[in-house]
Amino acid sequence: MSSRKAPPTDATGRSRTASEQFAKLLLQTMEEPAWRALSTAAQALYPWLKLEWHGPKANNNGRISLSVRQAAELMGVARDTAAEAFRDLQRKGFIVQTQAVCLGVDGAAKAPAYELTELTMPGAERDGRKLYREWRPGAEFPVVAWSANNPTGRNGRGARPVTKIRTMAGEVLS
Repeated sequence: MSSRKAPPTDATGRSRTASEQFAKLLLQTMEEPAWRALSTAAQALYPWLKLEWHGPKANNNGRISLSVRQAAELMGVARDTAAEAFRDLQRKGFIVQTQAVCLGVDGAAKAPAYELTELTMPGAERDGRKLYREWRPGAEFPVVAWSANNPTGRNGRGARPVTKIRTMAGEVLS
């Protein structure tokens, strides 16, 4: 038996001296049909999202925040690939978007917040919802698509609604 002491911990139960982090992936989760149907980018993104979780004592599930840009940089892929990975995780029931992208008071963008359905929500007595267990091919979960606050991009100054739309072939739709 080792005579080493446990490292000191902070108020959340995390080690104050540990420099390593890890994300626990359960084999039973990885054997689910929904996991096997995920793209490789989505499978690579999921551990990064789990690393944003602060653990059961300081449970931040439902407020897990990771932007597409951050995810793309962490995974070493293009932003479009990272964005598609987020959508794939939503379609298969691994994550649920709980808060939309927005601008903060100081004008800086705030990343969306997510719930990892595998994990317990704060204040909940039961285990996570594990929506991915209900996934079936052809019956995917909806992907949250938040509408733009300023779809015309003109800051509301003299903005008029679009009345004519041109197709790629040059046809005008009304």
